[in-house]
Parts: sequence; structure tokens; C-alpha cells
Amino acid sequence: MTATLEAADGVGTLRLDRPPMNALDVATQDRLKELAEEATRREDVRAVVLYGGEKVFAAGADIKEMQVMDHAAMILRARALQDAFTAVARIPKPVVAAVTGYALGGGCELALCADFRVAGENAKLGQPEILLGLIPGAGGTQRLSRLVGPSRAKDLIFTGRQVRAEEALALGLVDRVVPAAEVYEQAHAWAARLAKGPATALRAAKEAIDTGLETDIETGLAVERNWFAGLFATEDRERGMRSFVEEGPGKAEFL
Repeated sequence: MTATLEAADGVGTLRLDRPPMNALDVATQDRLKELAEEATRREDVRAVVLYGGEKVFAAGADIKEMQVMDHAAMILRARALQDAFTAVARIPKPVVAAVTGYALGGGCELALCADFRVAGENAKLGQPEILLGLIPGAGGTQRLSRLVGPSRAKDLIFTGRQVRAEEALALGLVDRVVPAAEVYEQAHAWAARLAKGPATALRAAKEAIDTGLETDIETGLAVERNWFAGLFATEDRERGMRSFVEEGPGKAEFL
């Protein structure tokens, strides 16, 4: 298997496993899509950690595999490539990327599909496709610009340069930098905390934010309004408000 999904205590770890660099070949892309859809379905998975292992997150696409593809072949493959990453981005649960070592090209694009990114001090991120005469094709031009802004995205994409963890933090490309040995532990702890939250409300918040970024504000407000009202029909809302009234804020326990 080029990737696996294991769950414990509400947290699913979606781990890339294609040594030595976790190159994202076609088989791995398809496997990512399968596992993202599985994580979406499984009730025992309430949050997800994306992880490539202790040494590297993912160094990018399998260039040797791509080199033999012509225009016609990539027309057929490009949509499947994007669909695989979109499946990860649309997991309706909190997703935390645990980034160690290289996260380049497709690896960086995969990290962009997460809601939060914890990076090791040894992490290097970037979109070097321009150095191959290409542009990012798995969502990088869209997700990166939405995350860090168009000017910073153009700097990274136009130059193909790699950024170390501290610069990535300053750019807003990652959310936390920790010692490399603690990356998975801290990402898992963050995911475990979110896994204890109200699942439907978390799903609503994620969809409202992501939809709002992709559309005009009136449509975004309509999505927010519908979810806000709809949550009044959930047990989690009843549990949360009852706990607030009886015990004070922040003490509710959700199933």
C-alpha cells in the first residue's frame, strides 16, 4: 500500500508510505482519494492527521512517471489528480497536516488541503514546478493564493524556491513550527482535541468557511445562515447550551 488509514480515539492517521521520498505517483494519488472518502464515511474518524513519516512528508510527484506522459495522457490524468487532492480538502472533519522534511510540489499541495499545518523545524516547502517548465496542477495555484495571498503565492510559484519552516510560518503557509521529533505528536494532539468537539458544528464551520472563500459574500452568508439555523436541530447544540447554562462555558462534552 502506498498510503494507509488507521484510527484510534477518534483520530484517523492518513499516512503516506512510499519510501524513500513519498513521491506521489498515480497509484498513490488514487489511494489518497480512496482513503479520503473512507475517512469521510467512517464514524470512528472525527479528525484526521496527514503524515508522511519522520523524515519526509512528500517530495512531490513521480517525475519519472510524468516524463513519459504526453499532452493527451495528461489531459486524461489532470482531472483525476485534482480530484484526489480535492477529496482530501473536502473531508468534512478537521484535518491537520504533520509536515516533516520536504513538502514540495504535490507534497506542498497536499499540505494545503489540510485545515491546519504543523511543521517540523527541518521542514522545507515549495512549489518548484516552474523549474520543470510547468505550473502546480493539484490545486497549488488556487489553494496557495487563498492561503497566503496572491503576491506571496506568485513569489513561490514564479521562482520555484523552497522555504524553510520559519519563513513558511511568517508567510502563513504553516501554522505552527515545532521540533522535528514532535511533529506527529503535536499534530495528533491538536486533532484529538478537535475530535472531542461537536462533529456537526465542526463540519458546518468548515463548509461555511471554505464555501465562503470560493464565492461571493452573499452566498457565503446564506451558507452560514442555513447551517447556523440547522444546528438548532442537533443534540450537540442542546448539550452545549444546557452545559453552558448549568455549568458555565467550555465544559460541555460531546458524543
